[in-house]
Formats: sequence, structure tokens, C-alpha cells
Amino acid sequence: MYELAEHELQVLREAVRTVDQIDRLHAIVEADGVMQESPQGRRVHPAVAEMRQQRIVLARLLAALKIPDTDAGQSAAPVRGVYQIRGVG
Repeated sequence: MYELAEHELQVLREAVRTVDQIDRLHAIVEADGVMQESPQGRRVHPAVAEMRQQRIVLARLLAALKIPDTDAGQSAAPVRGVYQIRGVG
């Protein structure tokens, strides 16, 4: 069990909001398709780029929580950096 300080709870709440936003953007892309017609021709749906940005934000928020990584029998050590987060996005 983890106990979170108030500032950590705020980060966790923002992470949850970010996941919700990613889900909404994903639904838009599912409904509209990845590509859209524009006056300049076919382009990637703007929600795709926004999803990518929101995933970066989510990774940073989760990294800020410094949740110990206890997978595969490793010793509990804080997650450091964005690239050690597993299962995001």
C-alpha cells in the first residue's frame, strides 16, 4: 500500500484526467478516422497529435510520482525518467 502526500494526490488526479482526455481523443479518432481531408489535402487528424502530446504529459506525471518498480523480482527502486514507465499509453 502506498501513502501519498497531498501534492502527490494532485499529480495522481491530473494523471487520471489526462487518461480520460486520451480516451476522449481516441474515441474521436476511432469515429473520424486517422486521416482527414483538408484544403491542403489529406492530413493526419489533429486529435492524433494531441493524443501523442497527452501521452507525453501522462508519462511525465507518472514519473513524478516515483512509484517503485517491483516487476520481475527487482528491488523496489523509484522510477526514474520517462522511459522506465511500463504500460503507459
